[in-house]
Amino acid sequence: MSVAAAFKSLKSSAVFSWKPTGKLQKTVANCIERTGQGLHSGDISTVRILPEAARAGRYFIFRSNVIRASLDNVVRDTPLCTALSKDGYIVRTVEHLLSALEACGVDNCRIEIGGSNDCDRSVEVPIFDGSAREWVEAINQSGLKVAVDLLAIPYPKVCITYGIDYPQAPAIGCQWFSSSMFNESIYSSSIGPSRTFCIYEEVEHMRNLGLIKGGSAETAIVCSMNKGWMNPPLRYDNEPCRHKVLDLIGDFSLLAQEGSQGLLVAHIVAYKGGHSLHAEFVRRLVGNDAVSEELTA
Repeated sequence: MSVAAAFKSLKSSAVFSWKPTGKLQKTVANCIERTGQGLHSGDISTVRILPEAARAGRYFIFRSNVIRASLDNVVRDTPLCTALSKDGYIVRTVEHLLSALEACGVDNCRIEIGGSNDCDRSVEVPIFDGSAREWVEAINQSGLKVAVDLLAIPYPKVCITYGIDYPQAPAIGCQWFSSSMFNESIYSSSIGPSRTFCIYEEVEHMRNLGLIKGGSAETAIVCSMNKGWMNPPLRYDNEPCRHKVLDLIGDFSLLAQEGSQGLLVAHIVAYKGGHSLHAEFVRRLVGNDAVSEELTA
């Protein structure tokens, strides 16, 4: 049997597929940064791995150019390494890094890479000790988190489904809120009164960062990781999740132009979102961000 025939048989077999695993997509929990020397070029480069949203995939940023880690961008016949290229910009020796990301469960991440020469149109991922150990250790040190997700599905009316998950605070836990329709009456009765919330054990850290200086038990609902809600009662059982919907509506209002409605006439689905994810989604919709345009192409 020829190689081509064998591969065709394997691909069509019942035990071989690229079906989704059904698991929640993950990304790195914190930024990873490593600097080292390239194996073939001998040049020094720095790699920064940043968290990304679900379905963004893995992609490189080199000189403001987006190079997806996909077969479409693989350079043919590169000796002794795997290289990715887009629009004349090349990232070489990506195989060890991508191997670690794949095996460690990093489904989505932004990989920024830069070399020592600003004029070069190619750059090489550091080789370190010739293995993937440095990347595995860095990923383990960073940890993983569920990649947040936000999408809009064509729908004849405004519908919002939102989910949050705070395993560190069982009193909040995993919550969902869904409204099959949206209007002023529903907002006034089910969304508008929901208050902002915070984790009690994180308050001191946020204040050290210069945040929530005006925060108090009168301006938010406060949940302790161990003791639960510290200033009950809640206005709704899932008040934190409803407040996320309130935030989303405010962030989507930025889409409004010349007096038009900002909120999409669509079914908007979000999971573990926040202001940054909402704003990024809006940017993608209006197409004023070069990276976002590439990611949604």
